[in-house]
Amino acid sequence: MNAFPSEGMASQHRSGMALRDYFAAKVVTWFLTELMAEDLLDDPTLTRQFAADHAYKMADAMMKAREA
Repeated sequence: MNAFPSEGMASQHRSGMALRDYFAAKVVTWFLTELMAEDLLDDPTLTRQFAADHAYKMADAMMKAREA
């Protein structure tokens, strides 16, 4: 499922962003905003990998919620 499908484009690459990726991008943006607000961007335990992993976990939960 794509977030921004385009009719008439044959290539999968051009058919839009995956909805899961779109959700993850929104979550990671929120996460980084919260870290900035709490002045935690330099916390060594909050790595980029941590943010990415949790963004996709939340995206997966959002995808599952859509099925309900």
